[in-house]
Amino acid sequence: MASHDLRSGLRTAGTSRPEHRLRSYARLGKLDVFDYYLSILVVLAAVLLPLARSGPATATMLLLFLLGQVCVIMAMVALDDVTGFRDGSDTANYGPDNPLRNKLRKPLVAGTLTEHQALRFARWTALAGAVLWAGAVAVAPHRPLWAVVLTAALFVVSLQYSYGLKLSYHGFQEAFLVWLGLVLVVAPYGFAVGRFSWFLLVQGLLFGFGPLMFGVYSNTNDVEGDRAVGRPTVAALVSERGNAVFIGCLSAAEFLLGAVASAVGLAPWWFVLLMLPATALRTKQFVTGFVLGDIMRARKTGFAVHRVGVALLVTANLLVAAGAAA
Repeated sequence: MASHDLRSGLRTAGTSRPEHRLRSYARLGKLDVFDYYLSILVVLAAVLLPLARSGPATATMLLLFLLGQVCVIMAMVALDDVTGFRDGSDTANYGPDNPLRNKLRKPLVAGTLTEHQALRFARWTALAGAVLWAGAVAVAPHRPLWAVVLTAALFVVSLQYSYGLKLSYHGFQEAFLVWLGLVLVVAPYGFAVGRFSWFLLVQGLLFGFGPLMFGVYSNTNDVEGDRAVGRPTVAALVSERGNAVFIGCLSAAEFLLGAVASAVGLAPWWFVLLMLPATALRTKQFVTGFVLGDIMRARKTGFAVHRVGVALLVTANLLVAAGAAA
């Protein structure tokens, strides 16, 4: 009853500050969080030489894959908002007791969109994503089975992340976020060049750490709401200290991934050195969140880490391409 009253109050408050409906739909699809879509820059840098040879086919495939990716992720986050609104976790996390969170970022909580509108948006964007990804496969210069299977699986699992099977409510949230980033790098690369690359696998995993680290810091802030609805994030399952240790281990694992890849030859020897600026920022993020105790500022730092990391991955691919062309 209290949750219903709070949602009603927030809806009333939201209508006192109306915004254009298109703006609300953009918020529902989290279009301001463009970091997921930077994967296409990593792939583009990696396929620079094949792109020069295959020309329009590869370029068209990459464009269709990117547009499909935008639509699928918009559908995924919209369904996540619907579930969060239904179970009350978004109301708790974005309610008046949490002034650091912008309520308008959750249109259902703010009352700027209805649940029916959100579900319709999710259905249409999911359909558009399916069509665009099918088009990308159709025009791709290569169609390795593993890339097709990964793309199809990502489409299905994304729509079940917080809706339907609600995979994120069964302990798969952190693993999914890394896998999401991985597929967004290796699948379009496979369609472009027709082969698997261990170096791109490493890059995909590092790219996936971006969404993962947004997620674990957000979960740290949202721990009470997630516990209340039984969403088993690591932050909700362990103690505050245990969560800090977990995130510290993830931060170290990100560095070790690049270091081991350089050491065993999966990446150039200089790759770990190139990635050191991202490692330094990741360390700053941890200190901000768990030493200084400012989790939301640490979460914001995570976006800077990811964007710097993407720039460094692009640089690495350009250096490899330049070496191959020399």
